[in-house]
Amino acid sequence: MTPADLRQLASLKDKIAAVLGGIVDEFYQKQTAIEDVVLLIGDAETMTRLRRAQYDYVLELFCGIYDADYVNNRLRIGLVHKRIGVEPKLYLSAIKTLKDILTRVIRTIVEDPAEANEIADTLDKLIYFDTTLVFDTYIQSMVGEIAAAKIRTEKYAEELARQVEDRTRELETMARTDPLTGLYNRRSMTEVFERELAHARRKRGTLCCAYFDVDKFKSINDEKGHVFGDQVLIAVGKAIEHSIREVDIGCRYGGDEFCIVLPDCSLKDACSICERIIAHFNQKFPQQALSIGIVQKGIDDVPTAQELIEAADKKMYQAKEVEGSHIAA
Repeated sequence: MTPADLRQLASLKDKIAAVLGGIVDEFYQKQTAIEDVVLLIGDAETMTRLRRAQYDYVLELFCGIYDADYVNNRLRIGLVHKRIGVEPKLYLSAIKTLKDILTRVIRTIVEDPAEANEIADTLDKLIYFDTTLVFDTYIQSMVGEIAAAKIRTEKYAEELARQVEDRTRELETMARTDPLTGLYNRRSMTEVFERELAHARRKRGTLCCAYFDVDKFKSINDEKGHVFGDQVLIAVGKAIEHSIREVDIGCRYGGDEFCIVLPDCSLKDACSICERIIAHFNQKFPQQALSIGIVQKGIDDVPTAQELIEAADKKMYQAKEVEGSHIAA
C-alpha cells in the first residue's frame, strides 16, 4: 500500500460515516444468524458495546492515520477476542462479512468502476494487515501460562509500536517542517491537528488552538528588509519552542502566521503559554507585537481542524483591536 492508496481510501470517510448505521446493522444481522455468535454475545448490553466498537473500527479503517495507536488497537482486538473465547474461524468469518459489505458499499458510492476497484483492493490489504496483527496476538496468548503469555504479548506490542513510531517519524520528517523556523509546516499541520482531534474525541478531552501573527509584518519587511523579517519569524519560532509543553504542536501556517495545537489544555493554561511566547519573543524584539487568538474544543464538541483555525483567526483579529501584543480567548 502506498500513501496515495491510503489517502484515496481516507477520502471516503465522510461518505462511509453517512451510511455507517446501515453497515453495522447489516453486519450484526448476518452475525446473529450464527448460533455460536449469539451465545458469545449473550445480552443486549454486550451487543450495544459491540456495535459501538464496530462503529469505531470501521471509521478507523477510513481515518487516513495508520500509526502506533492504530496498530495497538488492532493488537488489543486480538487479545480481547482470544480472552472471550472467539474461535479464529468465527473471527475470519466475521471479518470477511464486514469486508464484503464495505466492498459493496464502496462500489455503490464510487461512480468510477476502476477507482472503486482500486479502493476496494486497498481496503482488502488493510484488513489483511489488521487480521495479521490480530492473529499474532492469538498465537502469542496460546503459548505458555496466561501470565507469561500476557508479558510476551505486551513486549511484542511495545516493540512493534516502537518500530511503527520510528518508521512513521522517518516518513514525517521528509516533508513536515518549515525550513526557516523548524516548526511544522502548513501541509503537515493539518494531519497532526486532525490526529490530535481524533485522540481528544476518543478520550472525551479538551483541546485548544492558538492562532497569531506578527503585527504590521508587511511594514517590517518594507522598511527593514526581508532578512530582518526572517529574523523576526525565526524569533517567533524559537519563542514557541521555548514556551510550549512537550505535547503541544507549533506550526508556521504561512507567511507571518503561526498556529499552536494544545492537547488536554484549558483556556487559562493556553493563555499562560501564549503570554510566555510573547515575553520570550519581546526579549529579542521589544518593538514588535503579536496578536493571538485562542479557542477551545469542549468535551462534547466535534469541530474540524479548519473550523477551529478559522475561529482562532477571528479571535486574533479581535486581539488586533488592542494596540501592542494582546491575547483574545
